[in-house]
Amino acid sequence: MKRRDFVKKGLASATAAGLATGSSLASTSHDSPMNKKAFTMKFAPHLGMFKHHVGDDPIDQLNFMADQGFRAFEDNGMKDRPVKTQEAMAKTMAQRGLEMGVFVAHKIYWNEPTLTTGKEDARAEFLQHIRDSVEVAKRVNATWMTVVPGYVDLRQDMGYQTAHVVESLRQASAILEPHGLTMVLEPLNFYNHPGLFLSKMAQGYEICRAVDSPACKILCDLYHQQITEGNLIPNIDASWDEIAYFQIGDNPGRKEPTTGEINYSNVFKHIHSKGYEGILGMEHGISGEGKAGEERLIAAYREVDVT
Repeated sequence: MKRRDFVKKGLASATAAGLATGSSLASTSHDSPMNKKAFTMKFAPHLGMFKHHVGDDPIDQLNFMADQGFRAFEDNGMKDRPVKTQEAMAKTMAQRGLEMGVFVAHKIYWNEPTLTTGKEDARAEFLQHIRDSVEVAKRVNATWMTVVPGYVDLRQDMGYQTAHVVESLRQASAILEPHGLTMVLEPLNFYNHPGLFLSKMAQGYEICRAVDSPACKILCDLYHQQITEGNLIPNIDASWDEIAYFQIGDNPGRKEPTTGEINYSNVFKHIHSKGYEGILGMEHGISGEGKAGEERLIAAYREVDVT
């Protein structure tokens, strides 16, 4: 499932549901055998992941996540939601102890070069999106926002493209630093996203080192990196100082852990042993159908959570 599909799906759910009414803003109790203690790691579901249990209302979904022991939430499409919806979601997250994860900070160009070109108009548009995202982050108590530098410019050497991207990110960092906010750069795989500029951890590491700002770090999506280069734990170690956020998805299929080839139990134990206390976004689909599939997803995360 592609990032743009998650965004569209989430926005559609929020549009259909609108704002929560009645008791939706209050903590709800869901009678379910899944109700258990909090997860050790901050696994972060997204809207639509438990629709068969609680429907499309975003507030009901947040309450259900908290009831199941999740301690975080991420929402790629948060920036495009109505302000009242953002405020209602932020209130519920605060009440239920859910930490806000990433949202997408800017318009991503999937099929045409933008930041790689060095053109001032493309840079100006990106920087305005970053300014707008500062206000969203404040509203929903977010720290991290996703940035994807976009498509390669086939008319320029990669060295020049890298320099153009670094300059845009330096200027964006200057906007974010005073607010204590961090953009996380996500390397994406060549199979689902052919032609994008940023694809490998080492490349992200190089760029973050060049930008040299606490406001510019790496989002390590383990699904993408398993496809692109594998060698997950050594690459995590090599890039550790520049990683601020993780996302999850097993391969093949981009479904929950235990459905593919990635040994998530070992990966989670490793990053936990290194002291990682941040969020791990559940940016994937569900292998099963209906309520049973959602329950199996929660069980899979219980299986791979560290103890």
